[in-house]
Amino acid sequence: MNRRSCLKSAVAFAAVPALAQATAKPRHIVLVMSDDQGWGQTGYNNHPLLKTPNLDAMAASGLRFDRFYAGGPVCSPTRATVLTGRTHDRTGVYSHGHPLRHQEKTLPQALKAAGYATGHFGKWHLNGLRGPGAPVLGSDSHHPGTFGFDEWLTVTNFFDMNPIMSRKGTFEEFKGDSSEVIVAEALKFIEQQNADGKPSFAVIWYGSPHSPFIATDGDSKAFESLDAKGKQHHGELVAMDRSVGTLRSGLRKMGLSDETLVWFSSDNGGLGGVGCDSVGGLRGKKGTVYEGGLRVPGIIEWPVGIKPRITKYPAGAVDMFPTLVELLGLPRQSMGGPIDGESLVPLFGQEPGLRKKPLPFQFGDNTLLIDNDHKIIFNRKKNRFELYDLKTDPKETTDILGGQPEIAARLKKQVVALAESIAKSDAGADYPEGKVVGPDPGRRFWVEDPAYEPYLDALLKRPEYQGQSGKAKKKK
Repeated sequence: MNRRSCLKSAVAFAAVPALAQATAKPRHIVLVMSDDQGWGQTGYNNHPLLKTPNLDAMAASGLRFDRFYAGGPVCSPTRATVLTGRTHDRTGVYSHGHPLRHQEKTLPQALKAAGYATGHFGKWHLNGLRGPGAPVLGSDSHHPGTFGFDEWLTVTNFFDMNPIMSRKGTFEEFKGDSSEVIVAEALKFIEQQNADGKPSFAVIWYGSPHSPFIATDGDSKAFESLDAKGKQHHGELVAMDRSVGTLRSGLRKMGLSDETLVWFSSDNGGLGGVGCDSVGGLRGKKGTVYEGGLRVPGIIEWPVGIKPRITKYPAGAVDMFPTLVELLGLPRQSMGGPIDGESLVPLFGQEPGLRKKPLPFQFGDNTLLIDNDHKIIFNRKKNRFELYDLKTDPKETTDILGGQPEIAARLKKQVVALAESIAKSDAGADYPEGKVVGPDPGRRFWVEDPAYEPYLDALLKRPEYQGQSGKAKKKK
């Protein structure tokens, strides 16, 4: 589906009285996040090979963001941002594998307090453990339950076919594609809560299309022109897209689609070396602070509450928590502070104009702000600035720092102030204690964690953990 046909679909849907219940609250909320899916890896963004009919259908019937941003250019930071509404460096999650602090106020805690049953399904990566995803232990000090999830079926990191997962500390083996596995489990959770008369909040965090790339022959057959790595990577995206269809059709079969808000995004920009451009021609990729590392697919679908269309309004993972707080009428104190995102509820019915609060980021030595059309990057180590006009130069080919002195001066001041604010947050100034307090498990490979010792022999026989045996031997 191209942009013109997508726009036509949006206009057609707008003719339907879809906003008749715009003031109502969604009874069920589902946050869906892919793992390493780039901005260009959808059919609706005109990928040359990949077809994503289910994401395309969701985009046509929901609010499709042309400029949606992950919380950071790698995985754990974005997950921290989603759960807190804060730039990840404020929370101690500086890069992949860092643990989220218990002092943070989280979205599942807020929804649980409001009467929602809360469930997490899939990748976690906020407990300080690195390496291929292993089942999260019930004794883990940072398992999803410690951050407000009533139910969880979780692995530490990325996972693929026939996964072994942890249901609140009990290991379970599953057959089939990992995306379909966790969607099926999330649908069971939603159905049960609905039957019990409870609203629900489900987080579905895929392990696809992250490496190692493992797809069925059927899902990868459309990519014969690519090498083996590219075929498997894109095959994972086909399977993941199919699971999005499973989710949407499952909600319809239960009669819950009108009562459910589904928010889809990716945790960071796309990968290089997968046979096709994953970022839609943008500069950079996963791990960089340019558009290719941060801009990702973004769709919100809620048939009775959102006017279907494409928006160029800049938004991101940092906006999820404040959006749901306003939408559900939760108290402002449900969130910590400072909150870096803003509510997108005004966007559900119409275009609100310019964004009032710039989108903030910090990763490594770089602090940056996206202020509507302009983006400033501040390299703190080198004391160097870059400025780009994303409206006229979305591929960030030309630094206009010297050519726009007024804009540069304003944004320089703001981005330096942001870096100073983040430094204070990182030191614990935002918490009641005025400092960071434990427990802090640190950042390590799960095979080096003594708690996994009883399970090592069995786990290391599985194909997804073969590369970890050397680390385990080194530990011993």
